[in-house]
Amino acid sequence: MGDGVPEGDKPDNSQKSVLFIEKPKGGSISVGQNITFTAKVEAQDLLRKPNAKWFKGKWMDLASKAGKHLQLKETFDRLTKMYTFEMHIIKAKENYAGNYRCEVTYKDKVDTCSFDLEVHETSSAPSIDIRSAFKRSGEGQEDAGELDFSGLLKRREVKQEPDEPDIDVWEILKNASPNDYEKIAFQYGITDLRGMLKRLKRTRREEKKSAAFAKILDPAYQVDKGGKVRFVVELADPTVELKWYKNGQEIRPSGKYIFEHKGNERILFINNCGLTDDARYHVTAGDEKCSTELFVREPPVMVTKGLEDTNGYIGDKVELSVEVSEDDANVKWFKNGVELPLDSKSRYKVKVEGKKHTLIINEATKGDNATYSVMTTGGTSAAKLKVDLRPLKIMQPLEDQTVRLGKELSLKCEISENVEGKWYKNGQLLQPSDRIKMYHKGRIHRLIIDSSLVDDDGEYMFVPEAYNVNIPCKVHIIDPPKIHLDGLGDNNTVTVVAGTKLRLEIPISGEPTPKVMWSRGDKWLMDPASRIRAENYPDSSCLVIDSAERDDSGNYRIMLKNEAGEDTAHITIKVVDIPDPPAAPNVIDVGEDWCIMTWEPPVYDGGSPILGYYIERKKKQSSRWMRLNFDLIKETTFEPKKMIEGVAYEVRVFAVNAIGTSKPSMPSKPFVPLAVTSPPTCLAVDSVTDTTVTMKWRPPDQIGAAGLDGYVIEYCFEGTEEWIVANPDLTDKTKFTITGLPTGAKIFVRVKAVNAAGSSDPRMHPQPILVKEVIEPPKIRLPRHLKQTYIRRVGEAVNLVIPFQGRPRPKISWKKNGAHVDKNQINIRNSEHDTIIFIRKAERIHSGKYDMKVKVDNLVDKATIDIQIVDRPGPPQVVSIVDVWGENAALEWKPPKDDGNANITGYTIQKADKKSMEWFTVIEHYHRTSATITELVIGNEYFFRIFSENMCGLSQDATMTTESAVIAKDGKVYKNPVYEDFNFTEPPMFTQPLVNTYAVSGYNATLNCSVRGNPKPKITWMKNKIIIMNDPRYRMFSNQGVCTLEIRKPNPYDGGTYTCKAVNSLGEVEVECKLEVKGGVSFFRLLMQGVPPHIIDGYLQELHAGNSEK
Repeated sequence: MGDGVPEGDKPDNSQKSVLFIEKPKGGSISVGQNITFTAKVEAQDLLRKPNAKWFKGKWMDLASKAGKHLQLKETFDRLTKMYTFEMHIIKAKENYAGNYRCEVTYKDKVDTCSFDLEVHETSSAPSIDIRSAFKRSGEGQEDAGELDFSGLLKRREVKQEPDEPDIDVWEILKNASPNDYEKIAFQYGITDLRGMLKRLKRTRREEKKSAAFAKILDPAYQVDKGGKVRFVVELADPTVELKWYKNGQEIRPSGKYIFEHKGNERILFINNCGLTDDARYHVTAGDEKCSTELFVREPPVMVTKGLEDTNGYIGDKVELSVEVSEDDANVKWFKNGVELPLDSKSRYKVKVEGKKHTLIINEATKGDNATYSVMTTGGTSAAKLKVDLRPLKIMQPLEDQTVRLGKELSLKCEISENVEGKWYKNGQLLQPSDRIKMYHKGRIHRLIIDSSLVDDDGEYMFVPEAYNVNIPCKVHIIDPPKIHLDGLGDNNTVTVVAGTKLRLEIPISGEPTPKVMWSRGDKWLMDPASRIRAENYPDSSCLVIDSAERDDSGNYRIMLKNEAGEDTAHITIKVVDIPDPPAAPNVIDVGEDWCIMTWEPPVYDGGSPILGYYIERKKKQSSRWMRLNFDLIKETTFEPKKMIEGVAYEVRVFAVNAIGTSKPSMPSKPFVPLAVTSPPTCLAVDSVTDTTVTMKWRPPDQIGAAGLDGYVIEYCFEGTEEWIVANPDLTDKTKFTITGLPTGAKIFVRVKAVNAAGSSDPRMHPQPILVKEVIEPPKIRLPRHLKQTYIRRVGEAVNLVIPFQGRPRPKISWKKNGAHVDKNQINIRNSEHDTIIFIRKAERIHSGKYDMKVKVDNLVDKATIDIQIVDRPGPPQVVSIVDVWGENAALEWKPPKDDGNANITGYTIQKADKKSMEWFTVIEHYHRTSATITELVIGNEYFFRIFSENMCGLSQDATMTTESAVIAKDGKVYKNPVYEDFNFTEPPMFTQPLVNTYAVSGYNATLNCSVRGNPKPKITWMKNKIIIMNDPRYRMFSNQGVCTLEIRKPNPYDGGTYTCKAVNSLGEVEVECKLEVKGGVSFFRLLMQGVPPHIIDGYLQELHAGNSEK
């Protein structure tokens, strides 16, 4: 690094690095030289730049010291993603030596590394003082013995300087802050700072003022070995007994220790000081004492005979000798300024013979070329060692070899010297591995490569270490050509899809690279621009077929040839394609929403078996095809479903093999899904005579797109199985009379619906029918809305249809209010099952009660219909102004004479200013016959008029006041009008009566009516005039005047007359209705289908009679 020499021999005691890839290493330079310290950090896993700091010692940050002699640099290599931090020391000075530290931080990670810098300068005589001799061998303990001078010798050359005045380090430390101790120790070369501080602490504790001593001992004394030292104290009281101590042991007078008294002074002399006298001393006077430290330094060891420059050969033993002034002196050996390790594992050994010290280097190497120096406490000596090579001779050179692939390759050479060497292949250094082995025994070097590879071909070279000599040879690897067909299928067959590009890569081997030839039959593939061509590479050969065709199928041959032999292989190319489309499918059967289709397999399957088929369909008029199956169909028959009946369709087929899907087949011939209708419904006997039976039915529930052409009626006599067609031609009616039947015979009847798809399943009457006329009592089926008052406005049409039943055909008669109906005013039309009353333009004279009577022989049924024709009412009779006060006017009037045959629902009041006579509505829908008009304008004069209102609307005219109401401007005393209390009481009255009701057995039934009255009337329900009480099958409700009786799951025995009775203090009123309970689901289902109740009754009676006969 720079001009310095790194301490390569220094052991690395640092812990495992966290961030450092390369740590800075210590070095040694001379004064005036440059040196660079480098630290590297990998940025692969770092999100930002780490922070680096350089320190000297433990506390000095060098960032603030950068300048002429110190430079800090940072660089980043984007290619290797490496941060490099450098510290350059330029023209180093001696005081730059010491311990340095580099610290790198990133987030919560910290990595630090310490290293040493030594700056030395060659000189003759060292200067020894207390700073360099301070370190004790006992690590600063009070009872330590000899001094250790290694602090003077370690990694530093001592130069001879003129004597300098002694610096009292004690005074500097005593007056310094504890934070500056390390700085002072670094500046003055103190190595045992810890021991010195312990003594300083003891000294400071004794610096308190003493009553016994007028003058105490100095904190420390320094004397050369063999010299004399004088300790002096002055007593405040000369009579006090005084004692001297060394390391706690009392000192007795002797030839070495001399005590002297001069007045109040007490003196201790220590003669011929030795290293054992280096200790702690104290003196006691009574109960007080004072202490001091004595430091004894040895005289320096001088170099009497220096080192001499020496030459040697590599591998020989080299010795360097020096003589010093004393026997067994402490001598340090250095190589290029770095102290040499002299432990048992080191190559360097030192032999001491009295004053002679010899450095022995066994088996010298080129790396031993250096400047070697010794250092004593009194001087240094240096000399250069030069180790050269002996001339090298090649005893046995390497030989060129040709080796078969996979065999062992062995190279051998012999040289005149026993030195290491390196093997190279094509200029690249070879490293030993499991396959490559290198042997060195004496002067012979061998290279053995197991299982040689093609890559082992090349030029090899052996280079002896430290010699500019190389021993070359050539190695040639040969291998017979071979075709590798392991990846191909059975029989070396390759399948390719037509229209795609085939690039068949065949791995080949052989050394040297073989020549490749392809052929098809007798024709060689030589044209590189042809659609079928060959492409050759060092380790493979490719057969290329652009846009493969069916004719490209066949056998292809590949042939390899090189100097080691030849190889041939045959490859079969099979070109496969999608299959041909199947023939157009045939539709062999159709249904309501389905059909059955068949087809033949395609003539050519594309070279791959047919896996299945896809089917599509579309409407004939559409162009959009729809896929019918997503899983392949293996058979050649399919049944499409979910088609729309009556719509023409076409179908087509796709064939599928492993390559893909064929083109679609031609579409089938158009076909239309059709279905027969469902059977006719509600087949029942309409009428029977002695020779005819009339049947009626309802159309089928499902007719379909084919429509309904008509019906076929068939019958057969009881006891036979021959069905006779009653109508040779289809009938489109839902009623038919079978004629020519013998009286008293029993027949079965069935009906079929017929359309373009055929006849439906027959609907058969469940019971045999007796050919004999039956009398059916008359019964009027009065619609529910006619069981209450039927209201129409004047001018509207009245058209009422009242069904009835009875057999033979009943006679119908009508009366209005007890008199026969005038057929000139009212039209009445009668049929076999109903009667119609029709009024083209209703007038109020048409109002009244209409009585209807149905008669069959002596059997009669009656019904009453209440018709009310209403019109708009007339105006009120008289409107008068009762009073006028302030801004108000009180009006009274009488109801109109003509209420329009409907209740008056309210009045509309209007006002008009006399000046403009423009009318404005004041009140609408007012129910009383008196009102007060407010917020009239003072000073105006008003007229008022009133319209009557009923369910038809307002009266055409209004009644106006004859006088006007003048709103006077001056004040007028208001006179409160006197109102009579309105009587809201009324007897009970049903506003909605009960109506006759059918109920289905097993289903809940309800009876409803509405009543009003004040006080609120009490409601009582009765069945057949018996009060219903505490019966859980009945529930009674009353809400806002609506009364409800719920009968839970009634049966036929719950039928009868139900009465609702309302009673209050002003009277009572009741209303009743009839409830008929019909049995079972059959009745309910037929009723929901719209079958009239009298037909259902007849059907059920016949069914019941048939069951009885059985």
